Amino acid sequence: MANVWLASAVWLGLALLASVISIRVAMSIALVEIVVGAVAGNVIGLHLTEWVNFLAGFGAILLTFLAGTEIDNRVVRKHFWSSITIGVVGFLAPYVGVLMYARYAIGWTWPEAQIAGISLSTTSVAVVYAVMVETGFNKTELGKIILAACFVNDLGTVLALGVVFAHFDLWLAFFGAATAIVLALLPKFAPWFFGKVGHRVSEPQTKFISLVLLALGGLASVAGSEAVLPAYLVGMALAPAFLNDPELPHRMRIIAFTILTPFYFLKAGSLVDFHAVAASAGLIVVFLAIKMATKFVGILPLTRTFRFEPKEGMYTTLLMSTGLTFGTISALFGLTNHIIDQEKYTILVTAVIGSAVVPTLIAQRWFQPTFKPIENKSDAIPSAEEAANV
Repeated sequence: MANVWLASAVWLGLALLASVISIRVAMSIALVEIVVGAVAGNVIGLHLTEWVNFLAGFGAILLTFLAGTEIDNRVVRKHFWSSITIGVVGFLAPYVGVLMYARYAIGWTWPEAQIAGISLSTTSVAVVYAVMVETGFNKTELGKIILAACFVNDLGTVLALGVVFAHFDLWLAFFGAATAIVLALLPKFAPWFFGKVGHRVSEPQTKFISLVLLALGGLASVAGSEAVLPAYLVGMALAPAFLNDPELPHRMRIIAFTILTPFYFLKAGSLVDFHAVAASAGLIVVFLAIKMATKFVGILPLTRTFRFEPKEGMYTTLLMSTGLTFGTISALFGLTNHIIDQEKYTILVTAVIGSAVVPTLIAQRWFQPTFKPIENKSDAIPSAEEAANV
């Protein structure tokens, strides 16, 4: 569609439709946007222009950053071993399981099997965080444990992709050094800057954060990495500042969920080709089943070990079984670097998107645990109406 304004109207119209459906069926907006994007992409065709890719990419960056700001150091310290152990096992179990199946059961080459294992080893910070905000569980200890475990899980995915396939050069070293310096300075500089500029209509705080995220994202791209990778770490560095100023993350969530993340989730759905899915449906189901089975085998017993309530254990395991952002990034990395072909890419991306929908839907429908807010006066706990309107 050549007319950028009409194209924008189509995308935002689909986002509005997804919002209405989400309200009517009481399902996460992230999941509905993925489904709506898949249907629209196959029925009317959604053109992924440069501006759509930018908005979707920035949406993924901002959503990943906001998830990082929810990492409460007090909760992580209190539940350190559960978060670390669940995260590590959540990465290793599906990585090994999928890799072994792809290599020895269906005969993919070793690099192809590694891409498959890495793509399906992830959790979806984007989906999990979106669900947490909608339900208010981002203000509970369980929610913060799950978000911390998601970070550890995806850190394993990032390291695996970097160690196995990255080109180690001066640009990568420069990116790592720049990220380390920014992370060291932000916890002190950002609160000082926020205090100086205050809350203004011009939103200098939001602009500052966006500048940092885009600058590090640009350096990551130059270094051959992905722009979303430093966003989580920046979010964690600014978590104390956000905890002390609940209005700032609220404003940023409005920006993200109104105009940016719909493009990300709709785009993710539009990548699903129904014809290719039909041709490889059996293999897609097998990959999805292996991912979920290995996550369950690895994580569910750990929730018993760490004395989670039964429903909390199932809820944690199901949300840790999701995948989207880093899964699609890993599969796209394999395609653009000619490690896998278009057919294998479609298989992996569809399985990844399936893992964003199936476990989350099951978790929300049948295993949502009792809401237990953290007892802290500085935490503004949203009402059910406010959570539904985020």
